[in-house]
Amino acid sequence: MINEAPAEPGDPLLVVIVGPTGSGKTSLALALAEQFSGEIVSCDSVAVYRGFEIGTAKPPLAARQRVPHHLIDVADAGENFTAGMYLRQARQALAEIASRGKLPVVVGGTGLYLRALLQGLSPAPTRVPELRERLRALATRSPDHLHRVLRRMDAAAAAAIHSNDIPKIIRAIEVCMTSRQTMTSLWKEGREPLRGFRILRIGLSPERAALYARIELRAQRMFDDGLVSETQTLLQAHAGPGELPFVFNSLGYRQAMRVLNREAERSQAIAEAQQAHRNYAKRQMTWFRREPDVLWLTGFGDDAEVQRRAAEEIAKAGVKAVPCS
Repeated sequence: MINEAPAEPGDPLLVVIVGPTGSGKTSLALALAEQFSGEIVSCDSVAVYRGFEIGTAKPPLAARQRVPHHLIDVADAGENFTAGMYLRQARQALAEIASRGKLPVVVGGTGLYLRALLQGLSPAPTRVPELRERLRALATRSPDHLHRVLRRMDAAAAAAIHSNDIPKIIRAIEVCMTSRQTMTSLWKEGREPLRGFRILRIGLSPERAALYARIELRAQRMFDDGLVSETQTLLQAHAGPGELPFVFNSLGYRQAMRVLNREAERSQAIAEAQQAHRNYAKRQMTWFRREPDVLWLTGFGDDAEVQRRAAEEIAKAGVKAVPCS
């Protein structure tokens, strides 16, 4: 059962754009925000961190100056920015955007953050330090192993959590082991859904071969644009005793670190990043296909026809476009 609050006809519209990595969500969000006087709320668990630019494919600075963006660069790498923190800050941003008479556009590929924002979070068991230490030790030896464990325990939660997001994976396993319930089942209990908005979900569903081709090209360009150098600079800024912040395990940065550590040649790291992005896109589509009432558009977010159809739906919901100057 989807835990969402009923909307009233006079509530402001909230546009939510979902889809796999590389599908052009950012392009569509920018086009719609400009056309309908909107502001963008990022829903990306890595874009919240300052300094992580190339590997996150953040919107260019010029685009962020053209259209107001929220929930980008709000945390330092050493922070564990949780779904609960995202929920609170994103809901505050939505309320402020609506109070200005602007159209809020939520865009991003982190399913857990989106579900927290729209449906709320349920109370979860307290943390168990000893268990968390054992799980962290397992992650140090094999980061992929913990995600496979979670898939066996709670496949739906695993689909929502990035395979390199060790803190969230550890928390999901901890919840399963201590509550004898899956995190997915807990999500359905005792949550406070977002209120005061009519929600229009727009999903991007490009043809798979075309999507994979674009994903591979984007991963290549990240390395061409200086991902390894950016990673080295970030490592120098955050070097110190103890483990590196988990964000360095994110897609792209993890492969760039293998180059810096001389564990892989550049070409091998690029191939690994391309494969990892393709796998992530599959998991994202599995997750977003479960979202209710999504208007799925075939194509990429920078396709003129896709943008026209999305704008048409927003206009049908009563939002007027900004007059052309």
